[in-house]
Amino acid sequence: MKLVYFAWVRERIGKADETVTPPPGIDTIAGLVSWLKTHGEEYAYAFENEGVVRAAIDRVHARPDSPITGAAEIAFFPPMTGG
Repeated sequence: MKLVYFAWVRERIGKADETVTPPPGIDTIAGLVSWLKTHGEEYAYAFENEGVVRAAIDRVHARPDSPITGAAEIAFFPPMTGG
């Protein structure tokens, strides 16, 4: 699946996107984030406060317990502010 990072999540990880194949058992957004945090300090830093980073599965907002099975793209981004 393709992962896309926006704003300061992208800056902290150091890339705009990547393609990954999560291992068996990684089947929710929360599981994916936990798995990503093991990929280096840049990921751990980007997801240090998991409750702040938002996610979208195939361009639809998703909750941490949302299943990722069959997803083509998952995007991570900070909360948006109005203005």
